[in-house]
Amino acid sequence: LSLTGYIQACRGLMISAVCLGFFGAVFGLVGMKCTKVGGSDQTKAKIACLAGLIFILSGLCSMTSCSLYANRITSEFFDPSFVAQKYELGAALFIGWAGASLCIIGGIIFCFSIAETSNSARRGYAYNGATSVMSSRTKAHNSVPDKTPPKHFDKNAYV
Repeated sequence: LSLTGYIQACRGLMISAVCLGFFGAVFGLVGMKCTKVGGSDQTKAKIACLAGLIFILSGLCSMTSCSLYANRITSEFFDPSFVAQKYELGAALFIGWAGASLCIIGGIIFCFSIAETSNSARRGYAYNGATSVMSSRTKAHNSVPDKTPPKHFDKNAYV
């Protein structure tokens, strides 16, 4: 608790980002169409949109935390009157920014997944069954009646 205020703020934002990400993942699993939990398709779409909003909030918390810490590091690094140890931007900040960006992009994708299900009704394709395919050449050769049973299906009927 003896840390400076901006480090405590960054820590709080990161903890809230992790907690929001966990709840976003839980809501995302419930809102997927492939799960049995969650009710009808419209209810699942609303839950998925809620998960997207939670992921966006999680990404914004993480992005704010990384940016706040990076701002402090760069301001201390370029300050000529700062005499304590100077730090540089490290890999953890870049990984944090990349993770926050992916979290925001994933949240946007979850939010737009509701638009496909609610706005446009899905068209079903009716199966009419297989039809007999007889070419004109087959009809010409079979014009003479014989005792063999008629051939209703060619090889092409199954393709």
